Amino acid sequence: MTASIKEMDAATLKQFFEGGCAFLGANKEMVNALNVFPVPDGDTGINMFLTINSAVKNVKNTASVGEVAADFAMGALMGARGNSGVILSQIFRGFSQSVAGKTTINAIELAAALQKGVDLSYKSVMKPVEGTILTVYRLFAAAAINEAGKSGDILTMYNSALAAGENALQHTPDFLPVLREAGVVDAGGKGLLTIMEGGMRSLRGEDFATVVGQPMPQPISNSNLATSAAAQAAGNIEFAYCTELLIKGDQIDAEKIRTYLSKKIAGDSLVVVGTPEVVKIHFHNNTPWQVLNYAADFGSLHDIKIENMRDQHSELAERNTDNLTNEPSDDPISPKVEEPCRCSVIAVCSGDGLSQILSSMGAIIIKGGQTMNPSAEELLEAISHCGGEEVVLLPNNSNIILTARQVVDLADRPVYVVESKFITQGVSAMLCFDRDNNGSDNEAAMSEAIKAVVSGELTYAVRDSSYNGFTIKKDDMLGLKNDKIVVVGKQLELTLLELIEKMIDNNEDYGLISLFYGNDQTQEDVEPLIEAIKAKYTDFDVECYPGGQPLYYFLVSVE
Repeated sequence: MTASIKEMDAATLKQFFEGGCAFLGANKEMVNALNVFPVPDGDTGINMFLTINSAVKNVKNTASVGEVAADFAMGALMGARGNSGVILSQIFRGFSQSVAGKTTINAIELAAALQKGVDLSYKSVMKPVEGTILTVYRLFAAAAINEAGKSGDILTMYNSALAAGENALQHTPDFLPVLREAGVVDAGGKGLLTIMEGGMRSLRGEDFATVVGQPMPQPISNSNLATSAAAQAAGNIEFAYCTELLIKGDQIDAEKIRTYLSKKIAGDSLVVVGTPEVVKIHFHNNTPWQVLNYAADFGSLHDIKIENMRDQHSELAERNTDNLTNEPSDDPISPKVEEPCRCSVIAVCSGDGLSQILSSMGAIIIKGGQTMNPSAEELLEAISHCGGEEVVLLPNNSNIILTARQVVDLADRPVYVVESKFITQGVSAMLCFDRDNNGSDNEAAMSEAIKAVVSGELTYAVRDSSYNGFTIKKDDMLGLKNDKIVVVGKQLELTLLELIEKMIDNNEDYGLISLFYGNDQTQEDVEPLIEAIKAKYTDFDVECYPGGQPLYYFLVSVE
């Protein structure tokens, strides 16, 4: 077992990243369980693991520490899921910037890179909150800097940093009363320390179960892209070659590359994203050699992949025959083919019924939501395949908003984010959408619409807990109003009625109650509940639709 490390080279850094990914993968459910609310959708561990797993899988070049870090940061950026995943991607982006051009790094340089990650991660959040992953990582990095100057040993430095990080983690409830009342520490902070501990264990030569490269929810790929579903059904693919590659260099101008390829080389599905050091290209075209020749002017080319999509047609047609409709499917993007328009809407949604409702209102659907947060790359792929000159994103989940904001600077066209935290807000927002209007005006109208919606959720507790004065037992029914637990009960009808009462709160301006029932219920199951609601609220219009969402008995809106 290694006792001391004075310097990290490319292979050592790659080993550290792989160890951190493996250890988080083995412990992600433990991180999930730290969810403040005891509801069945804790996904911090999953989001952080999927983010870092994407980063590890993107490390191809191991010639230098700088190159490993650049690959890793790009993978984290594209694979970032959820708020915790976005913050992780910014931590490693800062790390990568600090070690750029370095073949090896010593303890002092490593600590400086960790600190650079602090700077960028704080900037990634509009209003940084102490008592979260940000606090844990800041104190972790500060301890690393302090120790690096003393011993010069990387393992000793990490020991001190982990001790400081763990101490900070245990004090996160002192910053946030909601953590203290729930009896948990910050999940993101725990996930971060799990990554760092796994990396150190790997450097020491400790053996623990590896899960690196395990199967993941599949990102959008050539087999399920929405744009050419109808053409594929006919075997008529206009642009045959899916061309993907990375460019590595210095001060790469992604916008210049995007402009040239869009104007000079015929094709579609163009995505050009990245940093001044690393740029990723995805492009459907008929002349991939022209793409490669042009890209080579900006730096060295890596991870080149060219696939003939016409050769894939026969197998694709057999496998996806049932999906070639305008209705939402199980693919990450619904196979709806959209005509060119002034503005498109891309909505994240979980549940077949809700997806059908949003699709019928004009939205392109990305399947996702609770426990299924889409990555930045999936959002970018969806944007590249829609018909709009501009795009509005409807995250419909508070844990997806930060990822959506990150995409704004990476997309190939103007993107506007309507910060919808609930799918019920997304449905109301779609009533204001005009595909012939510009993105800015649509964003303003849709953002105003969601302010008028009170959103409710009825689910169940997965563990004993305390919150907002409630003593919660496992399997209790929980009613949430605008993401706060306001009702705890034992019986479905009574808890639902009490939740709606809390949502209305004697407001005379409200007149509509809309309910969407989950995938474990039928129309026959919910009819008695709807009649009870109508009987109690005779002055309200009451509507009920099959939502098909998992985990939640009902989603409710009051307007």
